[in-house]
Amino acid sequence: MRLEVEHLSKERDAPPGCGYGGAWRRIWLKYCWTAYACACHVRSHGGTGYGGLGMLVTEFSTDVVEAPERFALWEETTTQSHMRNRLHSDNHEDFRAKMRILDLTEVQVAALAYSHLEIARTEKLIRQSDPEVYLINYFLGGEGIISLDGGDTTLRAGDLVVLDSSRPYRGGVRADPDRWSHVTVQFPRGLLPLPEKTAQSLFAVPISGRSGMGGGFARWLADLNARAGEFTPADIPTLTSVTLDLLASVIARCLEAEAALTPEARRRVLRTRINAFVEQHLADPAMTPQTIADAHHISLRHLQQLLAEDDTSPAAWIRHRRLERCRLDLANPRLNARPVQAIAERWGFTSLAHFSRLFRVTYGVPPRDYRQLPPKACANRQHLCVD
Repeated sequence: MRLEVEHLSKERDAPPGCGYGGAWRRIWLKYCWTAYACACHVRSHGGTGYGGLGMLVTEFSTDVVEAPERFALWEETTTQSHMRNRLHSDNHEDFRAKMRILDLTEVQVAALAYSHLEIARTEKLIRQSDPEVYLINYFLGGEGIISLDGGDTTLRAGDLVVLDSSRPYRGGVRADPDRWSHVTVQFPRGLLPLPEKTAQSLFAVPISGRSGMGGGFARWLADLNARAGEFTPADIPTLTSVTLDLLASVIARCLEAEAALTPEARRRVLRTRINAFVEQHLADPAMTPQTIADAHHISLRHLQQLLAEDDTSPAAWIRHRRLERCRLDLANPRLNARPVQAIAERWGFTSLAHFSRLFRVTYGVPPRDYRQLPPKACANRQHLCVD
């Protein structure tokens, strides 16, 4: 999606719901819908997306204006998309940056890219405006530094860090402007299913996103960004709850305080771990409900009860996910030369006849015929396969 900025000589009235006045830029999303930027806060109004992006996604780049204006545009945009900070960059004269926002209403997931940026959240700015939110940064590349209460902490690719809009901090990032440098998650503090005092001791402390629960949460954030255009408003409650529960579990695990999680939150976190385990082992034909239960140190009956909440069983869920992976491969024109049997084996099916029968029952056509369907006919066929 390309943004084109038309500079207006006169001040405009603020769009409904915006609490800021002043100079406005009207931003046109070419071929798609019109977005407005109050101090350049980009928010889409209507439409179904363009270029693979869904209606929950907005993309922004400083390339839409001339080089001398780019840093000011970024300052205005991020003031509204995130919170007020004091910004500085060594590349002030030509600040190349981009941002992709996945808006889940109360939770916002944003990917950012720039070469160098220093950020200061001062006590004065907090007094002037405090949204009372947590901000989680997951570093995808480059290096960063965060300063809180007089101490400096270095952050590298794979690190997670939690910040609070009500506490002063300073930070800096150096990265490749052509690649996403980090993913941020922002949400009101009250949404985290942990007491505030439980989370406070981890503020500005690097959390590894390379393994364990931190790794699971990091992969979830990377996947949210990569698949942002696939989501619809109907997905918002699930995406929100999984994001918050995974984060709470990461914090609780770091503090050895999982008991602070509510039973409902612990159950959702366990289900998310199970889902991730299934996805990682789909290609292994030896994966069974028992191996899943053993890997998570629960009984097979407990596993069955967890999946029964979604009206399915462990075996049916495994088949469903394997069939979905096969369906996506069969609908991919770049894989047309790959035999159906190879696709089935890639996702854990050892018998072509068994796979073909399951596929036909689930999607209504044999896999070879499905491959010939037009793209629109292949969409939205994610039916749960029967027991």
